[in-house]
Parts: sequence; structure tokens; C-alpha cells
Amino acid sequence: MSHSYPSTALLTDQYELTMIEAARRAGTAERRTIFDLFGRRLPEGRRYGVVAGVGRALDAIEAFRFTEDELGFLTERRVISDDTAHWLSGYRFTGSIWGYPEGEIYFPGSPLLVVEGSFAEAVVLETVLLSIYNYDSAVASAASRMIAMANGRPCIEMGSRRTNEESAVAAARAAYVAGFGSTSNLEAGRRHGIPTAGTAAHAFTLLHDTEEEAFAAQLAVLGEETTLLVDTYDVEQAVRTAVRLTEGRIGAVRLDSGDLLAQAREVRVLLDSLGATRTRIIVTSDLDEWQLAALANAPVDGYGVGTNLVTGSGHPTCGMVYKMVARSGDDPAGPLQPVAKRSKNKATVGGRKYAVRRIDEAGRAEAELVGVDLRPDADRNDRELMVELVRDGRIVGRTDLEAARERHRASFAELPPSAMKMSRGEPVIPTLYLGEDAHYPGAEA
Repeated sequence: MSHSYPSTALLTDQYELTMIEAARRAGTAERRTIFDLFGRRLPEGRRYGVVAGVGRALDAIEAFRFTEDELGFLTERRVISDDTAHWLSGYRFTGSIWGYPEGEIYFPGSPLLVVEGSFAEAVVLETVLLSIYNYDSAVASAASRMIAMANGRPCIEMGSRRTNEESAVAAARAAYVAGFGSTSNLEAGRRHGIPTAGTAAHAFTLLHDTEEEAFAAQLAVLGEETTLLVDTYDVEQAVRTAVRLTEGRIGAVRLDSGDLLAQAREVRVLLDSLGATRTRIIVTSDLDEWQLAALANAPVDGYGVGTNLVTGSGHPTCGMVYKMVARSGDDPAGPLQPVAKRSKNKATVGGRKYAVRRIDEAGRAEAELVGVDLRPDADRNDRELMVELVRDGRIVGRTDLEAARERHRASFAELPPSAMKMSRGEPVIPTLYLGEDAHYPGAEA
């Protein structure tokens, strides 16, 4: 579902508006341009990335309006002239955007967004688009690895207290795209329709005179299918109390500290010995994908993941950039000419991009093909990666989160088995740039 945002126009950097000011005076602001949003490389050691934030970015573009409040702030600070303020008062993005759909896998150089419009209307979107894509994709990429290591066991996103309040909502959304089943964040549930979950913390147990009183109070409200936190005092005694109060019908117990592998095994044996064979074991406590992998053979039924998820498991940004790759001359209707940055280690490839994933006869991805000013030849197995998101200023590419979840599941299933490796390594497939002057640093020409 879409969310009604307040104006997003000042979620930007000042230089975008000063560039517009100068370009308008120079008579170049209306030149037609193409900007690419992409990552030059994956975070160190990662083998693939996950695109997230597409829906949020479309909402942000739709809400990118300069109201009297925004314009008053800009003119009072003398960021822009009154003339440019008048121009911005009627700002609407009227261009077109193509890109990878939400949930898709990406690699170095993948053209995640291709934005076409006048210089003035396209350049001003840089910061808001990058802030959404860099964070959401970082969380989704970490979440995808965690889901892979969970190997079918459900995961709950519960990192709201480890990031700022708006990032918490975005993180819950991105994690859901990558396969997490629910979130503890209620605003994410309200805004995006994500299932929510939560029971009690240690404070609830400490509030009561005894652990038994705390458990009884929780059971009275939430029923026997609830999850009881059993490591406030003594785990064994807590498990015995939970089983006794429910006559073995307690839905789940949660472990949040200590040696989770050893404790899970001990608790499983205890539960079974007490007849609570259907009681599930949930574990939390600063989990990451490596810890989930280590718990693969533990009798654990689900995970709650917080800090390491909302911080991208060590990579809280994807290093994505937004660069002009083509422009017209003074006639906006004239032909576009490629332009490119040539500075050392930060070169870009000029020209319009198209992308296809090469799929072999077994249904496995072999390469990312990026055509420069040409569409890569695709055989019957290859898959077009880019979809239309905005057409002449109108949002046309919205999809719901369930579609994004399914897209991620399907695109991950195409990857070679090495995508499951947690060891550091190169991207699981190469990025091949095709076309004249198409060499890309870190990719194959």
C-alpha cells in the first residue's frame, strides 16, 4: 500500500538547488538528461545485493513538492533567488523512470534506476532517492542472507530500538521484502500492512513478585499460544513453570541470552520430557547471519533479529551513487549524447542502460548483461530486469509488498549455490557491459 507523505522536497542537499539556480541563469536547466542510480561495487565480501525501497522512492517522488513553508525557508536563507523559488513552487517531476523492481537481486553496475527528464527536475531527486535506496537495500541485503541461513525457520524483525524512528519503519519494510515474516514495529504494520508480533520483555517479569505471577498475567491476556520469556532468572525453573501453568500447551518459549545453541538443546529435552512436545523455541539476542548459520542444527523454531539487521549487518549503506550519463544540447528535443565522469576510481559509463539476466538451461543465473545504448540480445531463458516506474511524471510501477517478496524469492532461487556461502567472496555472477565504450571498472567488457 502507498503512504501519504508530507512534502519530501527538503530531504535533499543544498547543492542540488544551487545547481538549479546556476543552470537556470546559464540557460542549461532545461537540457534533457539521463541519470543512473547504481552501485559501483557490493559491500566488501558480499556476493549479491537486494533492491529495496522502490515503493518508498515512488511515494517520495510523488510527494516532492515545494510548499510555502519550504520556499520561505530557502529564500530566507538565501539558498535560492525569488525567481527560482517561483519556478520551484510549480515543481512536478514530469520525466520518466525505469528500474529494477523491488525485491530483485542486483550486482555491481546494475542500473537500478534510469531517470530521464530536464536537468533541473532530475538532479533535485538525487539525495532523496539515494537515501532511500542505500538504506533500504542495505537492510534487505542483510535480511536476505539471514533468511537463507534460517533455512525455512521464520524470522521476526525487532530492531526498532536500534535505529531512528523512521529508519525503523523502513527497515521493517525492507526486511519483509527479503523474507522476514513479521515485525515488532506497529507503525510498519499500520503503514505497510506488515504482520506484527510481540509479547513481553524482562521488565514485565520484574514487575511482578514472582515469575509465575508474571507468566499467569501474560497468559490471562494473550492465551496459551503466547511466547513466554524464560531467561530472566533460571531457565529450567521458568520452563517448568510455563509448562505447569498451561498443562504443556504453552505455544513458545524465548531465549535471549547465554549460549543459545546449548540452551536450546537443553530446553528442547526438558520440554519433551515434560510432555510439551509442540512448544516452540524462539531465540533472540543480537543475532546475525553467521549466528543463524551456527544454529542451523539447533532445535530452534524461529528467530528474532534486531541490531544487526537494521544496521545492514556491518554494511549500513550500499555505496550507491546517482550520476548523469547523457544529455541533450540546447534543444531539449535533440539527440542525447553520452557523458561520463572519468576521475580515478570513480569513473562512470555514459549512455542509456538496459539490463538482462542471462539464465542457463538449468534455470541458473550466469551473468548480468548491461547494454549501453543498446538492448542486450536475450534468448528465451534470459530475463529482462528493468520495468517502467514513472511515465511522463505519472507513477505506473507500484507493486505491493507481497509481489516484491515473491520476486525476491524467485530471483534468489536463480542464483548459483555459492550465493549461500557466508565466507567473503566475489559477486556470484559477473556484470558484463556491452556496447561501444562500455568498459566498467570491476565489470567485464
